[in-house]
Amino acid sequence: MLVLAALLVLTMLLALGAGQYALPLPRVAGILLDKARGLAIEPIHQQIIFQIRLPRILCAGIAGAALALSGASLQGIFRNPLVDPHVIGVTSGAAFGGTMAIFLGLGIYGLFFSTLLAGLVTLVLIFVFSHRLIQRSLLMLILTGMIISGFFSALVSLLQYLSDTEDKLPSIVFWLMGSFATSNPQKLLMLVVPVTLCSVVLLGLRWRMNLLSLGEREARALGVNIRPLRWLVIFCSGMLVASQVAVSGSIGWVGLIIPHLSRMLVGANHQQLLPCTLLMGALYLIIVDTLARTLSTSEIPVSIITSLLGAPLFAVLVYQLRRGQKEQFSE
Repeated sequence: MLVLAALLVLTMLLALGAGQYALPLPRVAGILLDKARGLAIEPIHQQIIFQIRLPRILCAGIAGAALALSGASLQGIFRNPLVDPHVIGVTSGAAFGGTMAIFLGLGIYGLFFSTLLAGLVTLVLIFVFSHRLIQRSLLMLILTGMIISGFFSALVSLLQYLSDTEDKLPSIVFWLMGSFATSNPQKLLMLVVPVTLCSVVLLGLRWRMNLLSLGEREARALGVNIRPLRWLVIFCSGMLVASQVAVSGSIGWVGLIIPHLSRMLVGANHQQLLPCTLLMGALYLIIVDTLARTLSTSEIPVSIITSLLGAPLFAVLVYQLRRGQKEQFSE
């Protein structure tokens, strides 16, 4: 954990110096020290470091931590390593809210609150259909999320079809592909508040998630009230994803891949898994965002890089898991 924290700080410093206007690591450290001491800083460094790159790097780190923590929490309560935030449908619902805000021209604050509201409505729909109508089954909960996700994805496509091809459609498409190019202190503040609140709740419940991962019968025998706990975890995980989507658009694979990598480091105990996942998610998405803005002169959408990295990495993880099961069976 200490190594991950140190590596995260080092990566942030390197990311501050990376870009079209490159700065060496000692120079970046010197600028930060001068800022901390209240000394005068060159205007160009003030603009690049503190107004452009630092808010973007912090947004990327917080978004990566939110997605990874959400994925690890959902995998724990569903007891399924293939579950990620997209499964419960919140990502598609939040994407519809953001797309509607762009379509109506509501601005940055309208986009944020519309995305959060749509994510919350999605959670309510999932709760109503699974809890009231479909006998409270975990399988039906996942199927309900998939149905709602498909419905909201269709609405997003409809809005894209109806959008102005010269103005609204390019903005919607670029936003849906995920990017931190428009990060600023206002977006950083809008991301920090809900992510901090939900993360504190999930980290405080991590020992109870260990009991949930044992199975419902065992958890009840140990005195755990399963349904309220499960819905609290789902609500916090959904709000983490909705907050991320509101700031940077849809970004896939992070909530699926990072928890697997974290288990390889610290095991399946949520006491260590969730903090490790949070750090690894922040580290991973900062690296991805740095690649997105430095690999070419134009901005590469973050979701493209996460998909290019996540798909083969997940294939390797599945292969190793299957190989381990075969070895265990042969023994």
